[in-house]
This record gives sequence, C-alpha cells and structure tokens, in this order.
Amino acid sequence: MSKPDWIIEAEKLIGIHESPGEIDNPVVVALFKDAGHPEVIHDATPWCAAFVGAVLSRSQHQSNKSLWALDYAKWGQALDDVALGAVATKKRVDKTGKLVGGHVFFVVGWDDEHVYGLGGNQSDQVSVTKFNRSDIIAYRWPSDVPLPEQQPQFLAVTDFAVAGSEA
Repeated sequence: MSKPDWIIEAEKLIGIHESPGEIDNPVVVALFKDAGHPEVIHDATPWCAAFVGAVLSRSQHQSNKSLWALDYAKWGQALDDVALGAVATKKRVDKTGKLVGGHVFFVVGWDDEHVYGLGGNQSDQVSVTKFNRSDIIAYRWPSDVPLPEQQPQFLAVTDFAVAGSEA
C-alpha cells in the first residue's frame, strides 16, 4: 500500500509549530494563505483546517477552503470506515457536553480503538496524535481520487512520534 500524495506533503511539515508570544511562524501563516485565507496573519488562530486545506491544495487536490474543521465532515467522498490518508473529523465538546468546535486531520494509522492523525494545531504543532475511533464523526476522501481499495484491519504506526492533543 503506497501513501497518498497528500500524506507525503503533510509529512514534510511534521514538527512545524506556532511561535511563542507575539511572533508568528511564517510557515504556519502560509498555511492559511495556501488554504485560501490570506487575511489570517497570526499563528494563534486555530489552524487544523488550514493545515488540511493547504496540504490538499499543495498536492493539487481541492479543499473546501473552510477554516471550520467540521465542514470537512461533508467535503469530498464519504468513506464507510478508516483508510490511510482519509480526512477525519471529530467534534470537540466542553465538560458540559456543549459543542465548542471540531478538529480535522489525516489518518496515518489505526487499531481497533484508535486512529492516529497527522494534523496541524495538535499541541500547537504538526504532529501525529492518537484519537479514540468512537470520537470520529466522518472519514472523507478527495473527490478527484478513486476511493481506496479494502484497507487492512490494523496499520502499525512506527515512524511517527505521538504528541499531545488537538488544540
């Protein structure tokens, strides 16, 4: 199984992070521009959807140009289950259960209980983070790419460091 081209593009950004204080990382700010939002000039703006949109655009696939992560739950083609390279979305709720937003990332691995997501704004950086499969609300695939063949039940993630949570 080969990696989709957008995963290869996303891997180039692993380790990129927000700058501390008032300084903005120009690499993170460029993600907003490449995702279709050049008006965003601060890396403290939530940027998981900008990361996904920029990576898709840079690899010549259409994004939804939205900075709202949950919009990716309706983008592209629906997948019945997890697949390497899938765009996954999850809801974020506060302690009372109120919806406070979402998160979007690329799937790079999974097991029975978790997916491993390569995404931006995960502990303020591009990293691979472990998420509960039960929290995922949608797996999507670019409309211009044929749907993937049957995926294995388990994909080991051995070449990534797992870091933090989305935020």
